[in-house]
Amino acid sequence: MKIIAGVDEVGRGSLIGPVYAAAVILKKSVNLKILKDSKSLTKKKRETLYRYIKKNSIWAIGKASNKEIDKINVLQASMLAMKRAIKKLKKKPSYILIDGNRIPDLKNFKMKAIVKGDQKIPVISAASILAKVSRDKFITALAKKNSGYFWHQNFGYGTKKHLSAIKKLGISNHHRKSFNPIKK
Repeated sequence: MKIIAGVDEVGRGSLIGPVYAAAVILKKSVNLKILKDSKSLTKKKRETLYRYIKKNSIWAIGKASNKEIDKINVLQASMLAMKRAIKKLKKKPSYILIDGNRIPDLKNFKMKAIVKGDQKIPVISAASILAKVSRDKFITALAKKNSGYFWHQNFGYGTKKHLSAIKKLGISNHHRKSFNPIKK
């Protein structure tokens, strides 16, 4: 029996915090029609599906910190987060479908990259939902300890409010120092 895993990552464009990746193996009973790319869902729908997917799959989350991003660049950090998620799965998949145009460097795994896979393949959509909600929860908790940057609204992306907060408050230890405008 083939065991297919889907993998996706989130947070590459954010100015703060880690990138997150999720690896998901869905149970046969899952309704594939309800799984969509996390970006196309409301926050409420994402959170409902997040709970549904966690109950009906084998899943794992991997991440790479903002310090790792600054050290090895965001693309390599995304690959690292994916590797960590895949290695944490409690069952080894026979095949892994990855959103994007690159696959992480992992021995003994069959993998295929699929551009816009999160929009086309339900198991990748499931991974995108788990990764997005997991990162959003982390950033929301971080926002409570670092008020003034509006991270609970912008999740670290370079919005006007966030950029003016950086000018006013300076950068935090959660900001990615290799990213513009922080680098400047």
